[in-house]
Amino acid sequence: MLLGAVRPQDRFEALAGLRVDGAEVVVHVMAGVGIDEVRRTLGTGVPVVRAIPLPAVRERRSVTVTCPSHPVVDALFDRLGGALPVADEAAFDVFSALTGTLTTRYPYLTTLAEWAARQGIPAQDADRYVRSLFQGIGRTLGDDTRTLHRLAADHETPQGLNERIRTTWFDTANADALQRALDALLGDLRKAP
Repeated sequence: MLLGAVRPQDRFEALAGLRVDGAEVVVHVMAGVGIDEVRRTLGTGVPVVRAIPLPAVRERRSVTVTCPSHPVVDALFDRLGGALPVADEAAFDVFSALTGTLTTRYPYLTTLAEWAARQGIPAQDADRYVRSLFQGIGRTLGDDTRTLHRLAADHETPQGLNERIRTTWFDTANADALQRALDALLGDLRKAP
């Protein structure tokens, strides 16, 4: 198995002159770079699989999207937290766009801690408390017997504090803006050279 893990803009330089044995499987993690393009660049007809390994894969706690399914590649990622094979690159691009939301949680948490500090809470205490709040919530995501909607409902008291912030801050306009940002990212991924 050959793993291609370079920035998409560096792929031509990195892959130039690379020879792939006919028995190899190429796994690449370059966002927006299609399977056919990798085959053309390498001048090979060997199986090429796209993958999205996330940082938690090093802890064996992250599902890795693969396309197309390949027994050797899926077995590798099953050992690293699970493989989620998808049938085509259009579906793969949707998952790629979702990964673009990963770090948005950090500015959100920073904003919460900074707000608390402006209210007179020592910054270190605000940071510690915000981290604690969201570590607990994060762990509940491991319960796949409940939908995301159900998890949210289970963490809210009807007409309580959480419901108030969710419905006033994350309103329809906010949700629509997020979906527009994802649509734009998906569009860019699908027209990447």
